[in-house]
Amino acid sequence: MKPLALFCIACAVLLVSSCMGKRGTVGGEADTDLPDIRERGELTVLTVNGSTSYFNYRGEPMGFQYELAQQFVRSLGLKMKLKVVNNTAEMVRCLIRGEGDLIAYNLDITPAWKDSLIYCGEENITHQVIVQRRSRDGLKDVTQLIDKDVYVSPGKYYDRLVHLNEELGGGIRIHTADADSVSAEDLITWVAEGKIDYTVATDEVAKINRTYYPNLDISLVISFDQRSSWAVRKTSPLLAEAADKWHRENINSPEFKASARRYFELNKQPAHGSILSVKDGKISHYDDLFRKYAKEIGWDWRLLASLAYTESNFNPNVVSWAGAKGLMQLMPATAHAMGIPKGKEQDPEESIKGGVKYIAQLQKLFRKVADKDEQAKFVLAAYNAGAGHITDAMALAKKYGKNPYLWEHHVAHYVLLKSNEEYYQDPVCKNGYFRGTETYNFVRDVIGRAEMYQAKIKR
Repeated sequence: MKPLALFCIACAVLLVSSCMGKRGTVGGEADTDLPDIRERGELTVLTVNGSTSYFNYRGEPMGFQYELAQQFVRSLGLKMKLKVVNNTAEMVRCLIRGEGDLIAYNLDITPAWKDSLIYCGEENITHQVIVQRRSRDGLKDVTQLIDKDVYVSPGKYYDRLVHLNEELGGGIRIHTADADSVSAEDLITWVAEGKIDYTVATDEVAKINRTYYPNLDISLVISFDQRSSWAVRKTSPLLAEAADKWHRENINSPEFKASARRYFELNKQPAHGSILSVKDGKISHYDDLFRKYAKEIGWDWRLLASLAYTESNFNPNVVSWAGAKGLMQLMPATAHAMGIPKGKEQDPEESIKGGVKYIAQLQKLFRKVADKDEQAKFVLAAYNAGAGHITDAMALAKKYGKNPYLWEHHVAHYVLLKSNEEYYQDPVCKNGYFRGTETYNFVRDVIGRAEMYQAKIKR
């Protein structure tokens, strides 16, 4: 198998950046409804990249709205084709032109689009919130923002804060983050880490981030409610009825609840323990396996052990929020591509053997990174994020005058920026939204822990 073959999504997903062409139209709008869609056997879903809608994680498609769309399309007995576009305005244009059948995204319900769309499915109520750390002294009322420093990204969060400041008669110290170097999710991370005290986000984004940082308090609402839902064309009333019915009947189903829990409730940060026995020179119960298989990739076995520890805390039975399994936390498709038999994903030796085979493929992919220590950082980043996001960051580094073969301050800088719309929508990027902070920290933690192992544990 070629290295890049791992990163192809083995499902009917098509990523595009623009929509062209028309099907049959009535009054300038495509005239396609559920009977026509059933006849062709495929429903085309439109969405945009984002933490709550759709993203590529370790080479596999994920996202809350993506999963719900899959469930809905499956209920109709149809195949799903996904088109990912750049923004909501383009999504609506593509829908009206007939280049998609359904918008699976929390699209704001506005008068401007009501003449062209039928809003359908579950109606969501969203609002902006203050993100702060949990504390007895936490803000409980917007008036307490006076004389506080609040850091926000330019755009809707800044605009809302300015309006709120005017309503309060002034006093909020508003700081605008540089959009070229800091994303809204970076600011949330800074709050969690204590670098700043307050920022602003939508409640959905805040809920997802709280699964990474349980110390966040997101209870203080600062905006009016905004209604949103899925949408279809005005010429697709039967499809709208089907979406309404499916949401009504499935919102309490185990599958629907499992998807919601995966993205908005499950803790994304596994707990970690300590070295098994410094005195006996043991890192884990699996040291002999790490020694055996690390030789195949030319790694110090303690670096491989550090990777496994960071992934699973040496627990072979753990299953991550995204479905990764075993000591090496391989995603199901990757595990099977690496030759791990079905049902053996949590077998310690099979997991380590499969993980090492995957690392070997990543080493080939990043063979142009000549320095082996430097290459290990690229491999670790790709192991954690999926290679596509790292090659995107390399392309961004090259475009903006950085060295695409150096990690720190070069490619790592653009890994951190890939949750920022301006960067993940750059034409050189092929893999969309990505939460880069986690991968940056992952590389730092694995390397740092390996150095600690090397200092304490003999080869």
